Amino acid sequence: MHLPNPEFPADSPGQRAHDRRRLLRAFNLSFAFVLALGAVFIAQPAFDVAAWSVQPHAWTGLAGVLTAPLLHGSPEHFAANAISLLLLGTLAGAVYPRATLRALPLLWLGSGLGAWWLGDAGSHHLGASGLTHGLMFLVLTLGLLRRDRPSVAAAMIAFFLYGGMLLTVLPREAGVSWQAHLGGAAAGVVAAWLFRRSDPLPPRRKYSWELEEELAAAQGRDAELEPAPPAEVPVLWQRPAPADERGVVLPFRRPGE
Repeated sequence: MHLPNPEFPADSPGQRAHDRRRLLRAFNLSFAFVLALGAVFIAQPAFDVAAWSVQPHAWTGLAGVLTAPLLHGSPEHFAANAISLLLLGTLAGAVYPRATLRALPLLWLGSGLGAWWLGDAGSHHLGASGLTHGLMFLVLTLGLLRRDRPSVAAAMIAFFLYGGMLLTVLPREAGVSWQAHLGGAAAGVVAAWLFRRSDPLPPRRKYSWELEEELAAAQGRDAELEPAPPAEVPVLWQRPAPADERGVVLPFRRPGE
């Protein structure tokens, strides 16, 4: 049996085309950034990488805050960050294009400053893993703050793919810059709070009683649909007062009497 639905579907052809364009744009931008990282990685043998990395507690090492995310220590290091940036960048850019664009500078600086402030003196920190942690925590926190369907779905996808990042913000493995991870994650949480309203919320279907309340308010009538509670509740039955305040003694009969 077919029941007619007079409302327009939430996922119209125009909306689907818009979503595809936004997803493709986010993927292209993420892929372009990964290609730029690859070009820098190929050119790394031509210059001193350590001079452009983050050197904690050294004023000269602050320059690495801007350049360290572009550098990587090995092909495996580059490949792991490239895949994470491609997936998380596409996810964040497709669901939150404005918030992601505004959050990127904060994530970039947060990961580098976290490594510079919390790292051991004499060490060198490089890589884009702080950015990947920032994107993951940005998407996860926005899902908790906004709580609409696209946000919750994006947060679940990010947690399913990279939920292990919740643990890598703490020291676990030697040679891994957990300080940059922690700085990027903290920046992602702060950016989510600051830019949670940058992207408009999707339209929400209203219930019939909400429409009735809005119509009643527009016409100047009382929007309360239920009658007001009565000032006094009528008593339908009152327990009669016993004649003897000591109570009533019931005779106890033995079986067979």
